[in-house]
Amino acid sequence: MLDVEKIRADFPLLKRKMNGKRLAYLDNAATTQKPVQVLEAMDDYYRNFNANVNRGAYRLGGESTEKYEAARRNIASFINAKPEEIIFTKNATESLNAVAAITCETAQRGSTALLTQMEHHSNIVPWQLQAKKNGLKVRYVKIRSYGALCNEDVEEELERCPFIFSFTHVSNVLGAVNDAAKLCRMAKKAGAYSCVDAAQSVPHMDVDVKKIGCDFLAFSSHKMLGPNGVGALYMRKELQETLPPFLGGGDMIKSVSFEESTWNAPPYKYEAGTPNVAGAIGLSAAVDYLKKVGLKNIEEHEKKLAKHCRKELSPIKGIRFHGPREGAGIVSFNIGKIHAHDVGQFADDEAVAIRTGHHCAQPLMKLLGEPATARASFYLYNTEDEVERLAGSMRKCQKALG
Repeated sequence: MLDVEKIRADFPLLKRKMNGKRLAYLDNAATTQKPVQVLEAMDDYYRNFNANVNRGAYRLGGESTEKYEAARRNIASFINAKPEEIIFTKNATESLNAVAAITCETAQRGSTALLTQMEHHSNIVPWQLQAKKNGLKVRYVKIRSYGALCNEDVEEELERCPFIFSFTHVSNVLGAVNDAAKLCRMAKKAGAYSCVDAAQSVPHMDVDVKKIGCDFLAFSSHKMLGPNGVGALYMRKELQETLPPFLGGGDMIKSVSFEESTWNAPPYKYEAGTPNVAGAIGLSAAVDYLKKVGLKNIEEHEKKLAKHCRKELSPIKGIRFHGPREGAGIVSFNIGKIHAHDVGQFADDEAVAIRTGHHCAQPLMKLLGEPATARASFYLYNTEDEVERLAGSMRKCQKALG
């Protein structure tokens, strides 16, 4: 059981009051708040170690490089990867764009990239762009009415022999948790690469890339207590030697002439230009924080809050939930014919921050028959009292507009 009030004391922004009420921040699937430990780690780097990495022969450059590589080792350990299998990117979106670019470039024309109908735009748009550029197709595994993947459709689509199966581990809209290990085994059997969008799983549950057996896995710092502007791409080591680089520039090269270039050893082959060193250090500090609290404790806490949220909202007239009853710490809903943006405004009046809109998943919204939904998403610093405040604001909303 988490000592939530002790945890909350580490988060400066959660001390804010709005309309005279303590802020209840329930938009963690979008981005999370940052503890002082992360802020201090980044401040310490800029004050005492700031220099470019992998370049200068002077002591400060060496110290900066060691901090950066120590962060890589720590983050790799967090998902049971080798340090050289962790490529630093801007976020999960850039990671997924990288996977799409390098795999589509080597795919045969006319072949297929397989996705699912519950994907975030970050795992749809890159594939559409690259498919058009490289003469490929994009297909989607269907979802069932209650928000889970259709297993029969997964099997049928993989029988078509796509060159890659890229799917979300946890849906940012539905809270559905996909069996990533099973899906990766099925992809491997079909001769396809497997890519996991883990932006909504790595921050909230134990993720082990070796147990999952994926070829690629993407996640973002800002969704797991870390700073914005940094993320990671896990790429299985065996693939790094054969697949092409994503970006060109400094540090990703072994040699450059006016005629041609050769590439640095992985992971640097995929890290062009000056990296976000402070961001990587901040993410590493966030990993330390999450390990100290315990991912299993966090997952259980979030599921408890999601269950309590559904219970508190259920009596409201016209309430509609989207997604399986037993899933991650995400609750998406609508109330009658009230637009989700109006729902969000009533919550904001009570200093409760929730997300409203299409959640960067417009194709999924179309399947749900909703222009937008309201979404409460929980993390380690949220409380049952905040859930009850949300429910109270929703009762006011239904009474006023329903």
